[in-house]
Amino acid sequence: MEIKAKSKLDEYILSHLTPEGDLLDLEDKNVSPEHLRLLCQAGETLKGVKQLYLSNNALGNAEIEYLSKSRCLPNLEKLFLNHNKISDTGLKKLVESKLVCNLNNLMLEANQISAKGAKAIAYSPNLGKLETLFLDSNPIGPEGAKILAESTYLTSLTALHMDSTGIGDEGAKAIANTNTLTNLVKLYFCANKIGNEGAIALAQSPNLKNLNCLSIWRNEIRNEGGQAIAESKHLLKLERLYMSLNLIDKPIRKLIRGSELASRLKTLVMD
Repeated sequence: MEIKAKSKLDEYILSHLTPEGDLLDLEDKNVSPEHLRLLCQAGETLKGVKQLYLSNNALGNAEIEYLSKSRCLPNLEKLFLNHNKISDTGLKKLVESKLVCNLNNLMLEANQISAKGAKAIAYSPNLGKLETLFLDSNPIGPEGAKILAESTYLTSLTALHMDSTGIGDEGAKAIANTNTLTNLVKLYFCANKIGNEGAIALAQSPNLKNLNCLSIWRNEIRNEGGQAIAESKHLLKLERLYMSLNLIDKPIRKLIRGSELASRLKTLVMD
């Protein structure tokens, strides 16, 4: 019996498609430009894909430009591109493409995205459905945080992950003062050298009244900032608070644990 040889499309792309056809897992698969060209030529085969994993493939701007030209993924909802080598140029191509129009989740952790990339995201009318954005471990900086905070296109965003992005107090204050990202439910600001100014701004922000999860551990928040969080009149929906590895003295940590806020929380992590 003659066995038909697998096509390159079958071997490199379709072999990683789930039987249901809704998830394509190319994570850590040494994806090359050739593979992405094949993906772009898949026709109707990938029309059911809702989740695409391309993490940890050393993808750069050229590969992302190939991906952005794809018309084979019309129903894509979740795109994972973390741990690659994408810079602002490639990201701009991506967010200007039709590929992202139905995304509700975009994972960009650990790339090379700066404030310019944040601007491309903030100004993209194609990201109106985006609910979750991961920008952790990118050099976004306070300028990038300010640009995101002013976006009129990211109004559906409910979860913003910006751990280790160098935003500092200025970036935290910008997000706290946003007039557009008011649907945020989860906010992750770990390891950003945020001090009292940033913590107080977050605590006093009526724009963050919908938060149920706030993660601000490994920062430089001291007593005044910690107390402001505990006494916030706006964080009334908060259920999970992560604030260990700051510079808050033991008496204030005790005050926080005994606060009305703490009594409402389901999770409080604090050293």
